[in-house]
Formats: sequence, C-alpha cells, structure tokens
Amino acid sequence: MIERIDIAVRLVACGASLLLLVLLLAGEIRRGLKLPLAGLLVGSIGYLSNSTSQFFYGDPTSLPLGDFLSIFTPYFTWLFARRVLERDPLRLATWGALAVLIGAWLVGYLLAPEMKVGFIVIHVTGLALVADLFRVALLEREDDLVEQRRMFRLWLPLLVAAQAGGILGYELITGRGSAMGGDPVVQLVNAVLILAVTLFAGKTLLAPEPELLVRSQPSPTGEDSEAEGEPARPLPALSPSEVVLKQKLEALMAAGVYRTPGLSIAGLAERLGAPEHRLRALINQRLGYRNFSAFLNRYRIAEARAILADRDKVDLPVLTVAMDLGYNSLPPFNRAFRTETGQTPTDYRRAAIGQN
Repeated sequence: MIERIDIAVRLVACGASLLLLVLLLAGEIRRGLKLPLAGLLVGSIGYLSNSTSQFFYGDPTSLPLGDFLSIFTPYFTWLFARRVLERDPLRLATWGALAVLIGAWLVGYLLAPEMKVGFIVIHVTGLALVADLFRVALLEREDDLVEQRRMFRLWLPLLVAAQAGGILGYELITGRGSAMGGDPVVQLVNAVLILAVTLFAGKTLLAPEPELLVRSQPSPTGEDSEAEGEPARPLPALSPSEVVLKQKLEALMAAGVYRTPGLSIAGLAERLGAPEHRLRALINQRLGYRNFSAFLNRYRIAEARAILADRDKVDLPVLTVAMDLGYNSLPPFNRAFRTETGQTPTDYRRAAIGQN
C-alpha cells in the first residue's frame, strides 16, 4: 500500500515539475533565475525516478543519468534561492561547489565505486549548501523589506531543510544512497516533501510576483541591474501620514542615527514611535528600497565619501571610518562602498585626494 502511494506521489511530483519547466521557458522570469530553477526541477525529476525501482523494470542504479542529475538538486535549490534573495554567492563558492559535486560523482561512480569517498563528499556538500541557505534566508530576514520575499525566506528554507537536509542526513547516516532503496515510509515522506517544494515553486510561478522573480532594479544608465541600493520603481505619492513619518525619518537620519552599530528596522521604528510594519512599507513601497541595509548604506556611504575625500582626514584609517559609521567590521563596509561607488574605499580616497 505504501509503495503504491509513494509511486502516485512521485508521478504527481514529476508531472508538476515538467509543467513548471514549460512555464519557466515560456515565462518572463529574469535570466539569472531560469538556469538554477530549471536545474532544481530536472534534478528533482532525476531523484524521484532514481530513488525507486517502481518507475523501471530492473535496478535504478543502471540509470547513471538519473543519479547524476539528482545530486545537483540541493545545489540548484541553493543557487535559485540565493538569487531570489538577491544574495548571490561568491563566484568561487558557486563554481567551487559545482566542481566538488562533479568530481565526487566521478570518483564515486566511475573511478572508485567501491569506496565511500564520493558518496560522503556529495552528501556533506549538499548539507553545507542547505545550511548556508537556511542561514541566509532566516538570519537576514529582518533586513528584508519586501513582504513577499520575507514569506519566501520563511517557508522555502523550512521545506528544503526538511526534504533535502533530512534525506541527505538520513542517507549519510545509513550509508545508503537514493538508488539503493531504503525504508518505504522514509521514501514516501521524502516524495511528499519533494512534491511540497515543487508545489511551493509552482505557486510562485503560476502567480508570479514581480518583486521576487520578474522585477529587476534599474541602473543609472537605464540597464537592468540587481544592485541592492537602486530604487526599484518611480517614487509614488505619499499619504499625509506617510509624509509625516517620512519627515520624522529624515530628521532622525540627518541627526546621524544611521551611525548606530547594529541598528535594525525594529530599533529605528521604536525611536520614531511608529509601528514597524508602517516604517517597513514606507522604506520599501514608497522610498523604493528592498533591504534595510541598502537604505542605511546610502547615508553611511555618502558620509564615508566625504570623509575619504577630506585632506584633513587623509591619515584616518579606513577601519576607523567604517566603525564610526556603524559597521561592525571592515568587510561589510568595503562591500557596501564598492556597491555604491564601484571602488574600494582606499582607491576612492586615492582618486579623490589626487584630483584636488
């Protein structure tokens, strides 16, 4: 009975994934999301077919393509989610994780199939990617101003952690991969979770939210850009209550509250005596910022540029500038400064002082 339910769930999940692939190819989803989402769906189909003998006559291990595709499901899920959240991983991490997975599969399937090295590396890498997605999605949720994306941050990591994290951990502990069979109940639960992730993606695709999948941020030159700090659309007219809140916000920022280390939107709302959801909506929907950190960085980097161009402060260390402006360390300041100016703080100071 369990096996029949399992095969039914897998067939529904495979059909849903194929339908989403068609919608993906015909839709208006921005280019950077199409490849990882397609990889996620194809990998899910590969895993669903490879982890049961019910789809085929014979041993599923005789289908190396399914096994090969399935190992990339956590990778493409991670890459897709990071790009939706506008937290693109470093190029080294993106290509490095891909190379590790391919190399581990070659070792485990072709070079040394009798050893467990490739199996262990694939599963540990997958768990690391799931953990990183969980960290980025949940720990940075407070900074996100886009309400639809805040919901995405909450539900996708939980589903991915339950499905991918759960099955990777289970297979690593038992030493049995997806094509080696296993407890029918575990296989059914896993298939149900894969279907849940697929339906979650389907809900997003069938009713596409521009803030998540379609909208890209305009650059000063008019070309598409996904830079955090760029307003996403023309600023709409403000209501009277929003005008008052905006004036209070501008006064507080002019007083230098943005220099407060660890300042959160909740803390800023408390200082303004306003509900957090109203302040969040004002900064996002009216002022055009998608992340609270991007809003703060506009003020912080503007002051940093003035300090770095000041001849009287030429010997002030960049680290001191960063700490005085509310950054807890130098790397976040350097990233924010490069995003705003296209230069490092040191290069900016050298160019500014040299031109005066």
